[in-house]
Amino acid sequence: MTLVFATNNDNKVKEIRSMLDSSFNIITMKEAGIDMDIPEPHDTLEANAREKSETIYRITGRNSFSEDTGLEIDALNGAPGVISARYAGEQKNAEDNMDKVLHELQGQTDRNARFRTVISLIIDGTEHQFEGVAEGTILPARQGGKGFGYDPIFQPLGSSKSFAEMDLAEKNQFSHRGKAFKKLIAFLQQTA
Repeated sequence: MTLVFATNNDNKVKEIRSMLDSSFNIITMKEAGIDMDIPEPHDTLEANAREKSETIYRITGRNSFSEDTGLEIDALNGAPGVISARYAGEQKNAEDNMDKVLHELQGQTDRNARFRTVISLIIDGTEHQFEGVAEGTILPARQGGKGFGYDPIFQPLGSSKSFAEMDLAEKNQFSHRGKAFKKLIAFLQQTA
């Protein structure tokens, strides 16, 4: 089964490909000949994920999926949430985003947070959604040099490492995206 992954983020593509066996062929937007940035104008992860998968399905006519992920911090009333990628501005700079979070949490004792991923899969015109959540805490400073986004400041429950200190296989055991992708894969295996 071939699916178009509606993302321009190579790190996310690497994560999903590392979890799939050879019966699934994931192609990127670039590999499908699509060069565009799909807007994320909605105020929920669910709606943004749907926007991206529907756009690619409409353009290509091929089964497709997308995801939207947000970091939700309790002490910040769920922020940055749906605007996680552009929390510190439209330049979508991960270092700036982490700096802003760390600054806003100075002096806070409640550092509980979660990453939440919603995947929107469109098969033959019908949408299915899958959610994955990783509970954890925001570290007081960056730890590790792997991963991307907020990984250096997020430590999942059950681990003494940040996501940025884990290799891909270890991260996939804990991660929100890993959990959502496992649900997606289980669904695809049932329908294949």
